[in-house]
Amino acid sequence: MRRVWNIVGVVFMWCAVVGFVIFFHKRAEQHASTALVQGLDVAILDSLPDETLVSRDLVERWITKSGIPTTGVAIADVDLMGIESVIRSNGFVDRANAHVTHDGVLHVVVSQRKPLLRLLVDGYDCYITQEGFAFPAPGKSSVYVPVVTGSYSPPLERGYVGFVKDHISRLIDESNERISALQHDKKPFFEREKEIRDSVKKVYGLKVARRGIIRYQGWGESDEDFAKRQKIKKREKAALWRRYAFWKRENTKKLEAITARQNLELEKQKKLMKRYEDFTKLINFVKYIEDDSFWGAEIVQIEASTMSSGALELKLIPRTGSHTVLFGEVGDNEQNEEKLERLYSFYQNGLRNLGWDSFRTISVKYKGQVVCSK
Repeated sequence: MRRVWNIVGVVFMWCAVVGFVIFFHKRAEQHASTALVQGLDVAILDSLPDETLVSRDLVERWITKSGIPTTGVAIADVDLMGIESVIRSNGFVDRANAHVTHDGVLHVVVSQRKPLLRLLVDGYDCYITQEGFAFPAPGKSSVYVPVVTGSYSPPLERGYVGFVKDHISRLIDESNERISALQHDKKPFFEREKEIRDSVKKVYGLKVARRGIIRYQGWGESDEDFAKRQKIKKREKAALWRRYAFWKRENTKKLEAITARQNLELEKQKKLMKRYEDFTKLINFVKYIEDDSFWGAEIVQIEASTMSSGALELKLIPRTGSHTVLFGEVGDNEQNEEKLERLYSFYQNGLRNLGWDSFRTISVKYKGQVVCSK
């Protein structure tokens, strides 16, 4: 009997819990449909210690400009997803969360991206994060990060917002689609090629049959007539071979033209991947500098140039002295570290005694050497 009462008690308890949840949910729905948004509170989760790309006033202007109703609107009618989408559409915003509390306050929490470097090359003015996310530099705010100038052409379009890796993948996919479409364009020429081969085989099969087996008392074909017909047939076959050879050359030219376009697409892909590889090396180089207490404070500007060989070379503008460092081709972290260690050793053992303004350029381009010029 006691067991039955225990079961009844458990069932009653769970019914009470379910009833309370349903009641509370109904009350919350009723409150959301009748209560109005009383105010807006914007919080910036700033990953930058000194500067900021996003301010509370800026976020409020974004929301106002979007036309999404907020204050004075029923809580249930506030387009929270729309607000988050409007804020995230700005590339320097990493995350955005909007919610309304029971007291009617619309809370918007924004996290901004942390730039690693700024690209100020021809036609470009954008920030790059260490994850390879690019976004245009805002007009009214800036962040103190290393600046990359020069003739370098990054592998992204001007004004692009997003991960550069995604941009490269999209371009490669589009190129592969064009290659596939060109391969489909080859189909009628492959069929034409087969037709020509079959026609040539038929020409080889053309023979002159002698009329009559034996010439006897005026019956059957004479040797002279048979030779004439053979000569005529030979000329006909030669004409056909010339025609089919011409058709084959023309068909081959068209196939080769399509193949050339496919090869051009593949070559573009290789160059694009090389540019992206150099872009990644540049990010890793700047990250290495920023993680080093000395070089992070010493290097204020980087000049990047793409050489005729396709290699990416760097010049470094230090804070101390009036010289330029010819860094040469950017490599992996181990290669870059070796060059910087060589330069640091020269700073400590050479320039400290000779003077920081003794040279116009200092080159560490060549392995194991430091070459200076006045």
